[in-house]
Amino acid sequence: MEAHNPDGKGKVSKVQLQKEGFDFSYFTNMYTTKTGKQYFFCYEQGYLPIENDYYALVIKKDYID
Repeated sequence: MEAHNPDGKGKVSKVQLQKEGFDFSYFTNMYTTKTGKQYFFCYEQGYLPIENDYYALVIKKDYID
């Protein structure tokens, strides 16, 4: 995921992550926003499912635990 997210915000398709062997069942924590969106984190790298089997990529901020 980190290769697709060099600036801390990115977007990648589910197919691309699967081709690279990403396991969506493994994550170290979750963060739910006030609006109900759920981010999944693998250590400091996070992803949010968005439209059309794409994921928004983020880097974990200090206030998310």
